[in-house]
Amino acid sequence: MPTIQPGSFLTLHYRLAGPGGDIINTFSDKPATLSLGTGELSPAMEQRLLGLEEGTRTTFELPPGEAFGDRNPEMQQWVARALLNQLGDPLEQYHVGDVVQFPTPDGMGSYAGAVQQVGNADSPDAVLFDFNHPLAGQPVTFEVHVIGVL
Repeated sequence: MPTIQPGSFLTLHYRLAGPGGDIINTFSDKPATLSLGTGELSPAMEQRLLGLEEGTRTTFELPPGEAFGDRNPEMQQWVARALLNQLGDPLEQYHVGDVVQFPTPDGMGSYAGAVQQVGNADSPDAVLFDFNHPLAGQPVTFEVHVIGVL
């Protein structure tokens, strides 16, 4: 049986869950394909996969902060409405809990921020975003079913 090595190309089902439930779950849909070492999974999760054989189904419990680091208060930032209008739809209404995609500075990718607060005393139309991963600083359950290893 093939086993997962650094750089392996994988087909797998996986589920990531925190204390509040699933964040990602491919078990009810088509499996994911990815290459180990390209940053598609966190290094801590990739380490758990190394050495697993094709066909393995297992679950790992990662302690708080290991999968996606600790929560960083500096990753919470106010964004002016003028910038939001420039990056997206000027008519967009933001609500606490919304997840908004922002383009990377090079325009080649994106990153997400979750709305924490809309408006404050200094700027009633600014929006406070949390750019931490939703599972940062939390324990994570990582369930995996390795379908194929190349």
